[in-house]
Amino acid sequence: MKFSTLVIASAAIAAGVEGFSTSVRTVSVRQATSRKMAEAATEVDKMAALATAANEARGLAMDSIAAAHSGHMGLPLGCAEIGATLYGSQMQYNPKDTQWLNRDRFILSAGHGSMFLYSWLNLAGFDLSVEELKNFRQHHSQTPGHPEFPNSEHNTPGIECTTGPLGAGVSNAVGFAVSEKMAAARYNTDDHTIFDHHVFALAGDGCFQEGVSYESASFAAHEKLDNLIILYDSNEVTLDKMAEYTQSEDIIKRYDAIGFETYEIDGHDLAVVEETIAAAKASNNGKPKFIKCNTVIGKGMEETEGTNAAHGEAGVPYVDKARASIGLPEEKWFVSEGTRDFFKGVEEKNGKIYSDWQSTYAAWKGANADLAKELEDAVSDNVMPADDMIKAIPVMGDDAEATRVSGYKIIQEISKLVPNYVSGSADLHGSTRNYIDGGGNFGAGFDKTYAGKNLYFGIREHSMGAILNGIAYHGIFKASGSTFLVFVDYFRPTIRVASLAELGRVSYILTHDSIGVGEDGPTHQPVETVSGLRVIPNLDVYRPADAEETVSAYVSSVTRTGGPTALILSRQNLVQNGDMPAAERREGALKGGYVAKRETGDLDLIIIATGSEVQHALEAAKDMAGARVVSMPCMEAYERQSDDYKETVLPSTCTKRIAMEAGVSDPWYKYASKVVGVDRFGFSAPGDIVMKELGMSAENLASEISTMN
Repeated sequence: MKFSTLVIASAAIAAGVEGFSTSVRTVSVRQATSRKMAEAATEVDKMAALATAANEARGLAMDSIAAAHSGHMGLPLGCAEIGATLYGSQMQYNPKDTQWLNRDRFILSAGHGSMFLYSWLNLAGFDLSVEELKNFRQHHSQTPGHPEFPNSEHNTPGIECTTGPLGAGVSNAVGFAVSEKMAAARYNTDDHTIFDHHVFALAGDGCFQEGVSYESASFAAHEKLDNLIILYDSNEVTLDKMAEYTQSEDIIKRYDAIGFETYEIDGHDLAVVEETIAAAKASNNGKPKFIKCNTVIGKGMEETEGTNAAHGEAGVPYVDKARASIGLPEEKWFVSEGTRDFFKGVEEKNGKIYSDWQSTYAAWKGANADLAKELEDAVSDNVMPADDMIKAIPVMGDDAEATRVSGYKIIQEISKLVPNYVSGSADLHGSTRNYIDGGGNFGAGFDKTYAGKNLYFGIREHSMGAILNGIAYHGIFKASGSTFLVFVDYFRPTIRVASLAELGRVSYILTHDSIGVGEDGPTHQPVETVSGLRVIPNLDVYRPADAEETVSAYVSSVTRTGGPTALILSRQNLVQNGDMPAAERREGALKGGYVAKRETGDLDLIIIATGSEVQHALEAAKDMAGARVVSMPCMEAYERQSDDYKETVLPSTCTKRIAMEAGVSDPWYKYASKVVGVDRFGFSAPGDIVMKELGMSAENLASEISTMN
């Protein structure tokens, strides 16, 4: 792009270029001045290109939303200068290699503004065509209403995560930052740096009103995640009202108090946005960064800008006028040749960074063969097959034992077999028993390092779930997090999103699984919770009956690739099914359901149970020659088995079936005509008394069986 001498001179003077005048100078001064003028002219060219790109991105967003008659115009128009700076100047990425390990990550926490992201991905050269922008929010398009991490439904290049509800993206970004710090600590060496990228999150007022963002920001600052840069689109507007109607805090003071390095800028001043983001990137002071960008929502559309009407598609009737007002031609989805050329230049600049990194990586790999194998296995999610892994873990033994205690023993083996496995807890390691011995603790200060395998999330369950998702999206580590089962409702939204995004790298260790919790009373005794998890599509819910089944549950959680896994473990001791070989229990549990005790006579009854109730089923059936006991630790895994296998477990010829679980009964009617369950809340008393009073005993099961025809 070419600009007049007057424009260049103005920019040079504004930039403080010495000697820009017509007076006679020495040759050396002229040469120095020429260099400075050239630099200033280049900067003017760049800023002009970014300004043009910002308006053309606004046009792409307006045209796509108008075509769909659906979507959010406010953020794409209000944050265009931020997008131009990130994708046109400050982020390192390669649109031809969207999985480059050391790319900067961008997370759109305010996902309703998705056309912001799609517009910039198109302009930046990602394989997201204008035709896909035209198909915004349409069936089978690559431009769904909210950005979605590549999965079986969508594979949009450049989308780093499915954020879902507001605030979650901020927390996901913290997870990305955790994973980057962890990867740098594990794999960088004194001679080679292969991880040193930044994580950017763009969020709005709604994101910061949601408590999960505060939880995660607190964690990020405490652990000194200075690779995290949060950009606040501060437009003073929420959906119903102006933001002042529901908030009055000084958010800069809040983030200062948490421990962030904070900035407040004009989000439409390209030079200031660029300077601030560059400063934030360069500041390695142990503080994550918070940039409050004061913006005008829907900027460029005078009928709606600065008002809550800009939140939706209310601006559609004014698109043509708005496009003209910012200098766009009548042609829809217009991108100038100059903008395309500018981003080719950006790609060339980033291509040099990418090429240099590839050389560094090759040298690192040559010098660190074992580390390279570990990293490449982690990235490709290459783990031992489940059938082999269950054989690699020692037999657990015959003593009665709580499955959370079994889990503690098993997680040590999992950590050895899966080197990229990490685990954390919401302040309950001592109860949930998922601490990895010898793994070290993650973070800053005390005994923590960024190479640690154990994460201390504090009492922040919602944040824990979202951070786990961020770690998984980052694509290197497998991560689990633990709490009591009854507290899973604090982070259920993150489990739902992990299931939707098909995150096989995430699992949840949820202990104290039933009314057997006892004395803590009904507030801490889950009855509906397991069934509530089972109805989430694509989530495997394992409730193992003994130690050997717990082996399979853990193995499945780290070998499954199509979605997350919830491990539901007991507080109280459970009897081991010692009459059946350990290997057979493991193989059966891996399939989700199997025959735990075969009938000794003609089959006339099937008892189906799960978790702590399998021991009661085995006891009740021991004197019933025609009774078969089926243990079903995971309905979802069982349903994926072949019809032939399922017929061997639950033959259709036997319709006299009863199921038992210390929880609500409804889900079991799929398999049985009668269910012994707990369709009420519990009460405070020793766990064995609560269990007996609410019918969870072999005696009561036998009694119920006696009433069946």
